[in-house]
Amino acid sequence: MVSMARPLRIERPGGRFHITARGNERKPIYRQDSDRAHFLELLAETADRFGIRIHAYVLMGNHYHLLVETPETNLSRAMQWLNVSYSIWFNRRHGRTGHLLQGRFKSVVVEDDAGWQEVARYVHLNPVRVAGLGLDKRRRAASKAGLVQAPKAELVAERLKRLREFHWSSYRAYAGYCSGVGWLCRQPLDRLCGGKSERERRAALREYTETAVRQGVIERPWERLVAGMVLGSEAFARRLRQKVRGNAREQPALGKLARVGLRIDWARIIAALEEAKGESWSQFSQRHGDWGRDAALWLGRRHGRYRLGELGELAGGIDYAAVGQAVSRFAKRLAQGGQLQRDIARIEKAIVTC
Repeated sequence: MVSMARPLRIERPGGRFHITARGNERKPIYRQDSDRAHFLELLAETADRFGIRIHAYVLMGNHYHLLVETPETNLSRAMQWLNVSYSIWFNRRHGRTGHLLQGRFKSVVVEDDAGWQEVARYVHLNPVRVAGLGLDKRRRAASKAGLVQAPKAELVAERLKRLREFHWSSYRAYAGYCSGVGWLCRQPLDRLCGGKSERERRAALREYTETAVRQGVIERPWERLVAGMVLGSEAFARRLRQKVRGNAREQPALGKLARVGLRIDWARIIAALEEAKGESWSQFSQRHGDWGRDAALWLGRRHGRYRLGELGELAGGIDYAAVGQAVSRFAKRLAQGGQLQRDIARIEKAIVTC
């Protein structure tokens, strides 16, 4: 029997974490408002029982997001208690059996106040990041690229209404639209946007959050993750790696942390592609329909951490925008699986271990 790799858990006193858990098979984990209300009761009890601090939350239909601080190294115990307690209660209440949540919770370590502030905004904007409001993933990418016209006033008003009236989020308390729950730990988020008085701080936080809604451009902090689990600098990630213990075979994320700071150069990427394809770069890079050039750009972005302009120059003078399109195109093609995905996995293994 093959055991599934367990996700790496970084536990640290004083650590700040973005936590998320999703319903099994993406099914709802809250069917009624009373389900959400009970989850918040359990969340408050988790904070009291384990001494963790809840800085922000949002409860969506089939998943939740939390910003959690752990004075002690007990994140896993706290989240396990919360998820198990709620799952048992939910199953009894709705007469169901089986897993409610999809695997274990996911966590990202956040290094500093700037990252904490950015993740809080992303979490609070969950209720409006939907297709019906023109803020789904595809439309957000198009807006960021300048391919979508400015939203009409009516649409902006609907977005803001949804954000301000969504009751199952900590945003209303931070923005001053309601008093909020007593167990929410508002520092340091309350002061990060500036302002001396409470009124000024709330106004600044509203402006910081709601400007993204008006413009329709919502940045995803996860695009800058180091080793897939750290939002911060590579130096910070290396310090974390020194304190983490575990089996690299059981926890592949340890290997990712171990490679932090090792930038794979373009020559190594091209050599690995040439070896895998049995051809030279000059042969396949200009061939119409060949995946080799797009793969090189994707690998360069992922493992070389090259900027799009740098990749364009390295690949022979390709336009910045064309490089971005090629990387996105290859990522979608790779997500379809099949032989290409297996080939790229072997190439990745070759370039990061040689």
